[in-house]
Amino acid sequence: MNVYIVIPAHNEERFIAKTLDSLVSQTLLPKKIVVVNDNSTDNTEHIIREFTAKYDYISLLSTNTSEDHMPGSKVINAFYKGYETLNTDYDIICKFDADLIFPIDYLEKIVNHFNSNDKIGMAGGFCYIQQNKDWILENLTNKDHIRGALKAYRAACFNDINGLKPSMGWDTVDELQAQYHDWQIKTDTSLKVKHLKPTGNTYNPKAKYKQGEAFYRMRYGFWITIIASIKLAWLKKRPYLISDYISGFLKAKKANQTFLVSEAEGIFIRNLRWRKIKEKLF
Repeated sequence: MNVYIVIPAHNEERFIAKTLDSLVSQTLLPKKIVVVNDNSTDNTEHIIREFTAKYDYISLLSTNTSEDHMPGSKVINAFYKGYETLNTDYDIICKFDADLIFPIDYLEKIVNHFNSNDKIGMAGGFCYIQQNKDWILENLTNKDHIRGALKAYRAACFNDINGLKPSMGWDTVDELQAQYHDWQIKTDTSLKVKHLKPTGNTYNPKAKYKQGEAFYRMRYGFWITIIASIKLAWLKKRPYLISDYISGFLKAKKANQTFLVSEAEGIFIRNLRWRKIKEKLF
C-alpha cells in the first residue's frame, strides 16, 4: 500500500525534527511526506529543508493560511495546501501533527490493519503525554476515537466523506460520516505515540465558543450537546468550559450557521450518539 502523509506545521522548531526522524525510521516507509510550513516565524522551515535535502520523498510547502492559530480551520486549510501537491496514487492518506514521535512500526501496523479488513476506513493509535518522567495516555476521548493528530484514511473512505472539513470538530465529523458510509474505525492500543505538545496549549482565546458551534454544525441537537459538553469539560478538568460550549451552540443556532453534515447524516449521528450513551448507562 502506498502511504502519503501531510504534516501541517506552525512554529514547531522544537518538535518537527523528532517527528520526521520517527517517520524516516519506520519499518515501512511512506511514499511521500509533505510538510506544510504555515506562517512559521521560528526555525521550522530551515529544519524541514534539512530533511528535504536528505530524503527525496519529503517535500516542503510554505504557505500562510492565517495569522490566527484557530482550531480546526487553520490546520485543515494547511493540510489541503499540501494535499493539493500530491497525485492520487495513494492507498492511505495521513494527516499527522508536527509534534509527535511515532513508534518504529507505526505505519507497518496501520497498513496491516487496512490489509486485514476491507471495511476499515480509518485507523490510528493513541497519543501519550509526559508527566514527570512517565508517558501517560492523553485521555480526552473514547477508546474508539482516533485523535486528529494522527489520522490515517483509506483512499475510498476519504473520498466517501468528501475529505476533511475546515472547521472545529473536523476530527469527529470524519468518523461519523465514515460510519454513515459503512466504514469501520480501527484503533490500536498497542500504538503509543508520544505527543510532545499537549492538546490546546496554543489555541486562540477567541476560539472559546468554537466547540459548541461544532456541536451545532454536526447536528447533535441540544440534549446531546449538553451531555457532550459536560463530558468534554470533565475530561479537560475545566468545568467552566460547559458554559462556553453551550453558549457556542446557542450562538450558532441563533446565527443559523451552515451544517457540516446532511440532514440524513444528522439523523444517523444523533441515533448513533444516543445508542452509545445508552450502552454506557445500561
